[in-house]
Amino acid sequence: MITVQQIVYARHPERWHALAAALGLVAPFPPAADWAEFDGGGVLAVHREIDDHADGTADLHLLVDDLDTAERAVAGRDVTRSVMKGVGEMLTVRAASGVQVTVSAGAKAASGDLLMQPIWFQEDVAEARGILEALGLRADIVADRGGWVEMHADGGGSVGVHAASEPSIGLGFLTQGDLDALAARLVDAGFAASVVDEAYARTIRVADPVAWINGMQDDLYGYHREAKPTAFSQPC
Repeated sequence: MITVQQIVYARHPERWHALAAALGLVAPFPPAADWAEFDGGGVLAVHREIDDHADGTADLHLLVDDLDTAERAVAGRDVTRSVMKGVGEMLTVRAASGVQVTVSAGAKAASGDLLMQPIWFQEDVAEARGILEALGLRADIVADRGGWVEMHADGGGSVGVHAASEPSIGLGFLTQGDLDALAARLVDAGFAASVVDEAYARTIRVADPVAWINGMQDDLYGYHREAKPTAFSQPC
């Protein structure tokens, strides 16, 4: 099993705590100012802003069943193993673009209508997809011209890989529920939220804190679905 955890860094963590609650995410333990987690389809972690992670920036972290197996799955890539206080042993996998993905043990089934969907931006979509597939995510919706891959984790959550000249990890969400009803619920909770019609799907934009919540993509013109076994996938 593999679970997607996206980490957002926040100057005002309590605002993110309130948004997470309004989105229907559930805190497995009481949120603290420095660190909090919220479960849905995957895990949203809120970390207080620090020197090298400004307000609104995000990291992609993956939770796996076994770290040794994950390390073998990405052998030959730029990978280091270290120990982080409060986390334990952790892998850092670096793409040629400089984007880093961290991995630790602790996969869990985290499901819900709202999926975590961090977006991995870089020019080489195939490299990012290869790393994620090796770790156990599977490709679902793929752009025919190769500029987008939507990948899902069996333990919960999704990662989008988007072709872009500036490499980074962006914060994102994907909802399987009623987009208009969710936007109305956010407004009732005191958040400025509006639904925007994009070319590929409809999206909720939240102004403060800034967040984008994509609706499910139904129009597959220029895209296709594919299901392919992955090297690290294991039955739940």
